[in-house]
Amino acid sequence: MLPSKPRFSPELLLQAQGPNFAMKAAIFDVDGVLTDGTIFIGESGEQFKAFATLDGHGLKLLAQAGIVPIIITGRDSPAVRRRVADLGLQHAVYGAHDKLAVATPLLSALGLDWPEVAAMGDDWPDLPLLTRAGFACAPANAHVEVKAVAHHVTADRGGHGAAREFCDLLLTAAGQYTRLLHGQLATLDGR
Repeated sequence: MLPSKPRFSPELLLQAQGPNFAMKAAIFDVDGVLTDGTIFIGESGEQFKAFATLDGHGLKLLAQAGIVPIIITGRDSPAVRRRVADLGLQHAVYGAHDKLAVATPLLSALGLDWPEVAAMGDDWPDLPLLTRAGFACAPANAHVEVKAVAHHVTADRGGHGAAREFCDLLLTAAGQYTRLLHGQLATLDGR
């Protein structure tokens, strides 16, 4: 039996569709969204971060569905650059102190307007993106001010499946979830 798709309310799915029945891009913060926000710093200054494979697969699924995943993070580290490269993501900005200042020309270059873009963030530096995005999402561990502007707050915390829930929501709203799932099942069992 085919697993059922995630359950989201019809109202939430309508919000997540945006003006053209599917978002065209999704912006993700890293620390607190794709990670739990913990940064391990070694004696020599090297940084270590933990990423959830569920979240990474969700980002790949967005790309397969034609929803451009974009990373905009305030920090820059070899760990984040490695993760982005491993996922094959084409659009990432590192060390962005003003996320809106880097997002605006990037979206323009992609031919996108804010109503066509979803965004996920967890803290104050993400607010300019979240308040302009057509659909805003926050992980369960987000700061209270971020949760206040989000259209959806995930059940999971950042770094523990929150980004995957956001991806699944966007895929379901775009009508792509079941197609991608069936494609994966066919690949797994050869049918």
